[in-house]
Amino acid sequence: MGSTPQPRRGNTRQRIQDVALELFAEQGYEKTSLREIAEKLDVTKAALYYHFKTKEDILVSIFEDLNKPVEELIAWGETQPRTLETKTEILRRYNDALAQAAPLFRFMQENQATVRDLSIGRTIKNRVLGLVDLIKEPGAPLTDQVRCFSALITLHAGMLALQDVEGDPEEKRKATLEVAVELVTRAHDAETPR
Repeated sequence: MGSTPQPRRGNTRQRIQDVALELFAEQGYEKTSLREIAEKLDVTKAALYYHFKTKEDILVSIFEDLNKPVEELIAWGETQPRTLETKTEILRRYNDALAQAAPLFRFMQENQATVRDLSIGRTIKNRVLGLVDLIKEPGAPLTDQVRCFSALITLHAGMLALQDVEGDPEEKRKATLEVAVELVTRAHDAETPR
């Protein structure tokens, strides 16, 4: 009988995250209050406080939940050989993780100044740099480092820039992944002795 509150709490937490992200996207992070989030959920502010004390707590929890696959990917990548196959798999898995985190990613893109000021800003930067380290060769020339960084930016751009381009979302994701893999392949081939 003690196990029934756990799923409910998880559902409430998820609902709070979803509604908060929706309001943050609609009217901006700064202009959204905890009271508005509680009202939209039809719960008391006290009920909201039970789960989250601040708006930043809500945003950080959303980020942490959606970013777990990226953390797991970095941990996996650190144990793998630096082959082109590994680098391609890292790009593929990162592309999938971005797709799962699309609503948060769009929010972050539209609220860059806010995100930069919050604790998650530094975390995001560090995770992107961690991924770049996994797909570039140690001591790679600057042009190849730029190619590897650009590969990740290409995946990000695929989510945002291509939103307004005609076509199937899955096809757009495949196209951006293909370009990202080409960039990393070029950098890898330049560094790999023949």
